[in-house]
Amino acid sequence: MNKLSHTDDKGKARMVDVSAKKDQLRTARAKGRIEMNQQTLSLVRENKIKKGDVLTIAELAGIQAAKKTSELIPLCHPLQLTKVELKASLFGHGVEVESMVKCTGPTGVEMEALTAVNVALLTVYDMCKAVDKQMKITQVELIEKHKEDIPS
Repeated sequence: MNKLSHTDDKGKARMVDVSAKKDQLRTARAKGRIEMNQQTLSLVRENKIKKGDVLTIAELAGIQAAKKTSELIPLCHPLQLTKVELKASLFGHGVEVESMVKCTGPTGVEMEALTAVNVALLTVYDMCKAVDKQMKITQVELIEKHKEDIPS
């Protein structure tokens, strides 16, 4: 089994030192879903949720969350993100959110992509909870993590 990178020789938590790693172009994508009843889904589709445009607000919340990941996850490095995209869309039983995050740096952006999706889904939950107590956040996962050398 590989050693955990966020612990020292005594098992104490630590932030990984990435100072010796070279900058690379980094991309990560994540997705997740929130299932809801059909009445709630209709309200979202028709933009009749009292708090506002659920999909747009969820996308904005996810973008904001990606930028704040290192403030939320204690051992994450603060990163200079170069792009964050979120797409919230309806599917048969609820809302699906997909994120794509990019940066140029010495460490990946998978935590930012996952944080963006989770916060966007939580935003949908918050906006719809008055009309649906049975919503369920599911299938949150990293779907791509990629790095490439910076062209000379």
